[in-house]
Amino acid sequence: MLLVTGVSGALGSLVTERLAGRQDVVLGTRAGLPGTHRLDFDAPETLPEAFAGVETLLLISAGYGEDDTVVARHEAALSAAEAAGVRHVVYTSLSGDGDHLTYALAHRWTERRLRSSATLDWTILRNGLYAEFLTWIATPDAENRITGPLGEGRLAAVARADLADIAVSVATDPAAHRNRVYELVGERALGGADLAEALGATYAPGTLADARAAIAASGAVPFQVPMLASTYSAIAHGFMDGTGIESDLRTLLGGREPLDALDVFVKAVRRD
Repeated sequence: MLLVTGVSGALGSLVTERLAGRQDVVLGTRAGLPGTHRLDFDAPETLPEAFAGVETLLLISAGYGEDDTVVARHEAALSAAEAAGVRHVVYTSLSGDGDHLTYALAHRWTERRLRSSATLDWTILRNGLYAEFLTWIATPDAENRITGPLGEGRLAAVARADLADIAVSVATDPAAHRNRVYELVGERALGGADLAEALGATYAPGTLADARAAIAASGAVPFQVPMLASTYSAIAHGFMDGTGIESDLRTLLGGREPLDALDVFVKAVRRD
């Protein structure tokens, strides 16, 4: 039996679509929606029933939050998996070039926790930042300008649908990926000028200070301000362009061409 967590999130919903109708799959959500099991990492008492009979756990990262919150959620999930006799955990982590992002710590902690387990086999899918995420940080303003402070940096973005395909492929045949770490960044790094040109917009990057102030004024919760500011900074300063990373994306897609991240970004902006 395969248990999938986080199915109400953006990546989890795509994974769920791909696993629809399978009798050997259990879906977990906090709310226990129809067709799912209640699986609330903030309420560990909900976990033993959900983990009963599970052989493989697809642990989709438990949402952005303060480090102590996310780490506690992942610890609850992994402890419950060990207690229930789960054999293999597939974890959606963060790409290896993301260590300068403020939200990297919880991912690296979880990777270390998996490696130290005495009973669990594991596979770590180090996902690059989504092409769709660029709509958060690089959508044109009312004057048709992209002002996000991306500088001359570039992002090796990856389509969320490709990552969902890979997660399903690995989680449904985990033995073939035992104790492997896969880097899943895009093959084409995108800069602010590329994004603007594709939309017929102007690229006029502002400063990190301006972006931080705008994020804070937008109603973002406190942890989101450094999260987004660090993303701008890491991209702008050349840490997120995939340099030095040998991506496993095409291999785990069975050799097919990855979706074009720029096309995914443009469609997401126009849809919104």
